[in-house]
Amino acid sequence: MADFERARTAEILLVEDNAADVRLMQEAFREVTVPHHLNVVSRGIEALEFLRREESHWEAPRPDLVLLDLNLPDINGLEILAAIKTDPALRRIPTVVFSASRKREEVAQAYNLNANSYILKPANLPDFIRIVKGVEDFWLTVVKLPKD
Repeated sequence: MADFERARTAEILLVEDNAADVRLMQEAFREVTVPHHLNVVSRGIEALEFLRREESHWEAPRPDLVLLDLNLPDINGLEILAAIKTDPALRRIPTVVFSASRKREEVAQAYNLNANSYILKPANLPDFIRIVKGVEDFWLTVVKLPKD
């Protein structure tokens, strides 16, 4: 294991409104070996409150990684991405779009808004596990993340 601070738990924020996808992600993260805590919010406004430590999230940990769905019930994921990447306090947090959308314009827009990567959501648990292990390997093992 490379440079990630092993003395502490990796904080991951999953922004996902689909309960089935949340369950798949939770199952997949059970396979992750890096110590981590998966925080889950289901609405865009709640994601921003979590990230900004507002309202009921005033004690929220600063995420080391954000996994962001695009299709949310209140605020579009691209709007959340724009808010993260234009906020000096948040913009260094790696933000990975994790979406079922294959639309070229959404992929391009996500990267134009400085998404760190764009991953297509798989349809089954084995593929979720494979992708989450890849996320773990790259974002929590290989990459040197900024410390807050």
